[in-house]
Amino acid sequence: MPFGFFYVDYLYIILVLPAVILAFWAQWNVNHTFRKYSRVATHPGMTGYDAARLVLDRHGLLDVQIEEVGGNLTDHFDPRGNVIRLSSAVYRGNNAAAVGVAAHEAGHAVQYANDYVPMKIRSAIIPATNIGSSLAVPLVLLGIIFSIPAIAYIGVLAFALSTVFQLVTLPVEFNASRRAMAAISTCGRFHEEEQHAARKVLSAAAMTYLAALAVSLANLLRLAIIAGGSRRRD
Repeated sequence: MPFGFFYVDYLYIILVLPAVILAFWAQWNVNHTFRKYSRVATHPGMTGYDAARLVLDRHGLLDVQIEEVGGNLTDHFDPRGNVIRLSSAVYRGNNAAAVGVAAHEAGHAVQYANDYVPMKIRSAIIPATNIGSSLAVPLVLLGIIFSIPAIAYIGVLAFALSTVFQLVTLPVEFNASRRAMAAISTCGRFHEEEQHAARKVLSAAAMTYLAALAVSLANLLRLAIIAGGSRRRD
């Protein structure tokens, strides 16, 4: 049994820890990048709210509301309420960073209105993903404790749902950023410097999604190896 615990720790250090470090770096980088480009003021004085409204109106989404919420980079689109919620720094910020983030969230609203397939898939698997991620580790442990490899592998498959979710998230987020940059660059209201700054912020945000996928894949591989080890001991 002690060997088993050391084995699991060894897998975590080798497989998961590097991905976790990458995720921490990506989160630090997106906050650092946002603060850096928050100093690039928009010449027309457009705020994040204005940018989101611009994208929505250009796509005829006049019914989508925009609300201000607390927190740091808590920005998101809620399809159930048909509302975009922007953190205060983004909602009121008249800088390139705020414009990029707000336009990105408006891009999600456009995706939802246009029945963008990856977004529909992601929304559909959220309930199963939540259940699978909560049951995965207990099932793997039960399979090992009672020497029933099938249960352990069911746990691995349950966790795989969260990996699929992270994988599907990539095209959803990248596409929203492309829509945002297309709106920013073609509306004729932003200088090249402001467009460059918004692009940098969105690129930094993209790294957080890649890092999240890396963490999920590392954990999935770790669980699969543990489940496979229980089968060999059986």
